[in-house]
Amino acid sequence: MDLVPAAFPVAERNAVVIESAPVGRRYHRLRLDAPDLSALSRPGQFFHLLCRDAGGSGPYLRRPMSIWRCGAEEPLGFLFHVKGRGTAALAALRAGDRLSVVGPLGQGFSLDPSWRRILILARGVGLATLAPLTQAAARLGIAVEAVLSARDAPDLMAEEFSGHSGAHVFPVLDADGSSDPPAVEALLRARFEAARPDAVFTCGSNRLLLLLQRLAADYAIPGQVALEQQMGCGLGMCFCCVRPIRAPDGGTVNLRVCAEGPVFDLQAALGW
Repeated sequence: MDLVPAAFPVAERNAVVIESAPVGRRYHRLRLDAPDLSALSRPGQFFHLLCRDAGGSGPYLRRPMSIWRCGAEEPLGFLFHVKGRGTAALAALRAGDRLSVVGPLGQGFSLDPSWRRILILARGVGLATLAPLTQAAARLGIAVEAVLSARDAPDLMAEEFSGHSGAHVFPVLDADGSSDPPAVEALLRARFEAARPDAVFTCGSNRLLLLLQRLAADYAIPGQVALEQQMGCGLGMCFCCVRPIRAPDGGTVNLRVCAEGPVFDLQAALGW
């Protein structure tokens, strides 16, 4: 295995926060003034964020954060679930504060300009990883259908997901049972039959990953998945984020999610 990631520009920057706001009951969004980094970033990549508390005493390890918004004319944005000390420190930032970021990191999603439509399947904050894909597809004239799964309606964040992309969102919820795997499978099969996508994409749920793998294989549809994993360095040096990935010969190889990923071929990803 090649231990050196593919060459891409990476920078460390103390970026100025231009927006810090809660989203729904459990999530938070940050927008940073870093136009050069935003222009360099691609859907599916991530940044390593320094999440120091108000006293500056920790946490000391950075947190990997998927890019939620990026582009030449878009502030660099992150959307995350506030659930621990690191993300709580991020949510405590206010406009005018500075945040140390390293990136963009990792291998992102790929879009074929010849595609006419794609389908996205995401759950929870996994939609933040896939949100910039909708913007990129819209710029190429690729139609997007998205099945978004959440506990209930306040956690769906459909507007944060689709932005101005025109994506057609199908919400499925735990609250009414529509997010149960058999119901999601029926919905996906109906969408595949009505308008077969040229590719499918997912992030955020192991059970949805396994479901989409099976259905994509049934319909011979290619796909990509962004894997979530704990990371130490985010640069490929510590090997904290190694996961087994299915090789073309049917065996498995151990690859770093931060360097060879986080985006992998859908059928190569192994569930956990």
